Amino acid sequence: MSSSAAQRASWLRAFPLAQRIGSIALLIAIWQLTAEALHSRMLPSAGAVFIELVRLCADGSLPFNLGITLARVAAAFLVAMAVGTAIGIAMGRSKTLDVLFDSWLVLLLNLPALVIIVLAYVWFGLTEAAAIGAVAVNKIPAVAVTLREGARALDRSYSQMAQSFHVGRWRTLRHVILPQLYPYLFAAARSGLALVWKIVLIVELLGRSNGVGFEIQLYFQQFDVTGILAYTIAFVAVIQLIEWVLFQPLERRAGRWRP
Repeated sequence: MSSSAAQRASWLRAFPLAQRIGSIALLIAIWQLTAEALHSRMLPSAGAVFIELVRLCADGSLPFNLGITLARVAAAFLVAMAVGTAIGIAMGRSKTLDVLFDSWLVLLLNLPALVIIVLAYVWFGLTEAAAIGAVAVNKIPAVAVTLREGARALDRSYSQMAQSFHVGRWRTLRHVILPQLYPYLFAAARSGLALVWKIVLIVELLGRSNGVGFEIQLYFQQFDVTGILAYTIAFVAVIQLIEWVLFQPLERRAGRWRP
């Protein structure tokens, strides 16, 4: 490899953020050129969507609805991760529990999200608790399956060593078990966040009077693609920011003990 090529490769490795920004800029440029070529109201230009974003931010509707949706996402995500992690670890550590509840997990994994949402609204009413609960129930089985595999893959020699040195249960959990489960936790968290926010939009579309999903439904009724894309881009940008600012640094920090 020539010196210039080596320097270029080194620069790219040193500036991963620049690579991501460049990739997004390329996507926006392709979008803009395609919209100008088609000249159709069904595909507004990136500039038109940006102007709509600014307008929605200025009148306060986008920050308000985005905040409500993110609150629902956070609540459902935390419930799903907590319950799913506990179930997964218990099933991974106990053969009896695994055999007993494996068919339950398979059933819930294959049950359509729409069915769970509709049943939750029918049984418990168009309430906030029903909405968040329906989203969490849709995600819990996937988290449980991922953490069950992590619990099965635990190196029992570490736990035996901790037991021989009379390490307490809390310290064993914190310093022996959880570090081995971190890759599975982050895998479940990433896939969980991606799934939860999509289901939250459906929940809002079907039974809530605010939030991003509700607003997208209104724009759909008006065939306003610009508004739909404005809300979609704003929400996706926030989720991507969470990935870059929260998940990736935490994952790097949690994996420092590995060689």
